[in-house]
Amino acid sequence: MTTVMEPDAADLTEAWLSEDLDAWTRRVVRRHFDPRTGSPYWLSRRPYLGFDPLDITRYAQLAQFEPFSLATLRDLDPVQLVPGDIPRPLAGRIWESGGTTGRPCRIFHTPSMAEHHTQWRLLGLRQAGFEPGRTWLYACPSGPHIVGRGANQIAELYHSTVYTMDLDPRWIKRLIRDSRLVEMNLYVEHTIEQMTDLLETGRVQYLETTPAILQALIARRPELVAGLEGVGLGGTQLTPPMYREIREALEGGVIGTTYGNTFGCAMGLPAVNDGAVLPYLPNYPQVTMAVVDKDDPRREVGFGEVGRVRLTVLHDDLFLPNILERDQAIRFDTGGEWPCDGVANVRPLQISSATPEGLY
Repeated sequence: MTTVMEPDAADLTEAWLSEDLDAWTRRVVRRHFDPRTGSPYWLSRRPYLGFDPLDITRYAQLAQFEPFSLATLRDLDPVQLVPGDIPRPLAGRIWESGGTTGRPCRIFHTPSMAEHHTQWRLLGLRQAGFEPGRTWLYACPSGPHIVGRGANQIAELYHSTVYTMDLDPRWIKRLIRDSRLVEMNLYVEHTIEQMTDLLETGRVQYLETTPAILQALIARRPELVAGLEGVGLGGTQLTPPMYREIREALEGGVIGTTYGNTFGCAMGLPAVNDGAVLPYLPNYPQVTMAVVDKDDPRREVGFGEVGRVRLTVLHDDLFLPNILERDQAIRFDTGGEWPCDGVANVRPLQISSATPEGLY
């Protein structure tokens, strides 16, 4: 299969995957807490931690940090999390969460963070088996949502033609939360109409979207899905029954997956046991994911057991320790092929009218 990853890009991901996690932890923590380079937020927090972060030498010692509350990112200036040795004023994009659990959370992406996101994205495309130079329909959130970067990544770095469309995940979630089901159905139809308008041309080979949107398309126009050569699926929930439905509808097409959010992502690994297990590999070492006891977030569960997803962002330019996600997953053993654990069969930790998944 032909790929478009340049040699230096392939070397980047290979170098990241070979990193020693303890050494990487020391590097990132010291950068964010050193008075000469540190990020303003973490320097201000240092006197109140109850320990000296500069004494941390191993990844496991990050457990000393209390879980980082994403609510902090609703009011904090995102610039405060960026290391102080990056020249000001900063130039770059602010990305926002989907606002499922309240007002959106925001982070700033430095060029280094954007490069990391892009190279992992390209590795995921290559691993899944997508061919460069094809035509895509990118039916995903855009605007302030980082997933929207994928359209440009595919177009510019995978030598592809990409159609895009409008999709506002916050609006559909609000309609669900307010039980405005008639309007919700109208918005779903509006979304599907945009997709079918492009898919009916016959020019699109690959579709990037969410599992929920793809299921809605399958229910309405299964012949359009059957005509695709593959789909990329992103978001926070893909169950084995959904996977099998999509695989059948595609009639042999490529299926690529990603799991994550604005703060940290994971690349889909091949499905196991006929789709009964759907694993993901975090974007190591900048992102790690642990599966922890729901009642004791400091304790990891055993392989094959279900627990809550605990996310840590260990980027040179962003440090967010021990985020307790609103998802649960199976702790997945990646064996000797990859340097860290994976997560599998991700689904919401709890489902309520206050935290709707909607189309995403």
